[in-house]
Amino acid sequence: MSRPHLTSILAGTAALTLGLAACSSSGGKEETSGSGSGGAGGVDTPEMTVSLVTHAAPGDTFWDQVRAGAEAAAKKNNVKLEYTADPDGAKQAQLVQQAVDKGVDGIAVTLSKPAAMKANVEGAVNADIPVVALNAGMDEWQDMGALSFFGQDDRLAGEAAGERFTEEGAGKVLCVIQEQGHVGLEARCEGAAEKFDNTEKIYVKGTDTANVQSTITAKLQQDKDITHVFTLGAPFAMVALDSVGEAGSEAKVATVDINKDALQAIKDGKIEWAVDQQPWLQGYLAVDSLWLRVNQGATMGGQEPVFTGPAFVDDSNVDVLLENAS
Repeated sequence: MSRPHLTSILAGTAALTLGLAACSSSGGKEETSGSGSGGAGGVDTPEMTVSLVTHAAPGDTFWDQVRAGAEAAAKKNNVKLEYTADPDGAKQAQLVQQAVDKGVDGIAVTLSKPAAMKANVEGAVNADIPVVALNAGMDEWQDMGALSFFGQDDRLAGEAAGERFTEEGAGKVLCVIQEQGHVGLEARCEGAAEKFDNTEKIYVKGTDTANVQSTITAKLQQDKDITHVFTLGAPFAMVALDSVGEAGSEAKVATVDINKDALQAIKDGKIEWAVDQQPWLQGYLAVDSLWLRVNQGATMGGQEPVFTGPAFVDDSNVDVLLENAS
């Protein structure tokens, strides 16, 4: 698969980002939302059921944005949205199978652990259920028979960050991976290292905030050459700020992905910048594309990824995004 030119992807800012509606990740428990029956949505097509299955860990606010976008599309399209999540690849695959067994009209799924997901996603396709991928699995979705992919090229996002570290004269970058085995997170660190040689990976347990903070703190205390901590999710950037203070380090913090707290930290000069992939848009496009497939026979993307990022958020555009954050 050919990859887009870096400057063409980064030309736009995150204009549609942050549908920060208040809803929480379900951690495997099914939660249903949507327009209900009787044509309450924005269209007069019959109600259809879409299962959104992600690898969200409980409490990760990134997924609130994905789900909010999906719910907005569900409301518009008279879709009953069933949301489930589990960070364990095998358990997430079981959630896909449960959706197949129910006979849903469409499945939107993340593919952070593609080997674990492949058989069940292919099973859904073989059952004639349209499947689209979002957020993770850009290099694997086609092989599983998914119709479209909505997200960013994670390696490209990492490369963009690496180029920025070079421009800013960084000394050593610590790239923090919060979920071992996640292909997208690995690709971000690999991309950063491709463009900025002095990059080191470190693994933390993303579901354990104390572990994240203590691990980063210990590394900063041990290695005084680290000038930048590069986290791969907004909540972890906030924890990294605490680690920097606790370690007595002068390292700067940058991140992939944003939430309201991270945006405020960028405005306050505590976080240098973020690479945004517009998670709200990923959720919206995934559900909207399934409605289009069922009702119009249409497919988005022409078997190429539909990119929602990356784009930089820094002090030059953070105010616009904060105005739309809730």
